[in-house]
Amino acid sequence: MVLALPLRRGLVFLGLGGLLGLALVLGVGVGAVGVPPLEVVQALLGLKENPIVTELRLPRVLGGVLVGAALGAAGAAFQGLFRNPLADPYLMGAASGAAFGVTLLAAFGGGLAPAFAQHAVFQGLGLSATLAGFLGALGATLLTLVLAGGVARTGELVLAGVVVGSVLTGLTTYLMLQDADRVRAVFAYTLGNLAFLGWPGVRGLGLFLLLGLPPLLLLGRALNALQLGEEVAQSLGLPLGGLKLLLLLAASLLTASAVAQAGIIGFVGLIVPHLLRRLLGEDYRLLLPASALLGGALLVLADLLARTLTRPAELPVGVVTTLLGGPFFLYLLWRQRGRA
Repeated sequence: MVLALPLRRGLVFLGLGGLLGLALVLGVGVGAVGVPPLEVVQALLGLKENPIVTELRLPRVLGGVLVGAALGAAGAAFQGLFRNPLADPYLMGAASGAAFGVTLLAAFGGGLAPAFAQHAVFQGLGLSATLAGFLGALGATLLTLVLAGGVARTGELVLAGVVVGSVLTGLTTYLMLQDADRVRAVFAYTLGNLAFLGWPGVRGLGLFLLLGLPPLLLLGRALNALQLGEEVAQSLGLPLGGLKLLLLLAASLLTASAVAQAGIIGFVGLIVPHLLRRLLGEDYRLLLPASALLGGALLVLADLLARTLTRPAELPVGVVTTLLGGPFFLYLLWRQRGRA
């Protein structure tokens, strides 16, 4: 029996909401120290004090939801903007650019943290870290576009993005390796880590998602028009220059806010939109909010694996997403080659 399209889409969003709720429950309750579900509920309601739940796991899980939502929505927006199924914040160099911007600010501002003290990689930078990351992400994306010769050249765009990202990652590592005591922190940050997210980081992420996510959601119809070609979009009366700039700024801001708090977590923005296209089609009015939901759930579940696979030690969550996303990316390349 084939379900009607509105009913199927409603069930998809219901399933995404359920998956996100399950991820939240598992993320707060499961870890090196197990917490019974009843104690989790009591701690969340303030009926019983449990610092493991309220001060360690809850901000980490909520931060993971926000980081995943930012990367998922940004990845869908990049793919729609460039009309390229291989584009995402990682492959376009935006994530590496954001990391380089934050590191550059910290290195010259004297705010480099010795070993992940407090809730983030850098101390004392506040909102300026996200601003520096935003400028770095925007600059890296523009450089990728210039080197590729425009958005139409899919192969050149991916290659340019990989080159730009690699160079910027190398520069980031060089800046942070100036002090040998920070080597471990360097690699943990480069691979992405949610372990040091605290309530200040969660509040900062929430603020920047409120700034960056609504413009993307409102521009879903414009992204649909862009999929038909720029000439068609212009014939519909869309101001393409302004819309593209707004999309690029909003997606870069989401990427920068995620990287500033959690480092480079690759492949979330690549995997999530592709999984959802099979269920929702190419309608970006649905794809963008769905990507935010699934991105948040996927990152929390990946972080849960990172915390439990080698416990009591932890893996950087970026390692888990890379192990999941690498084969998926190779599959996409193989599929693109087959179509060509």
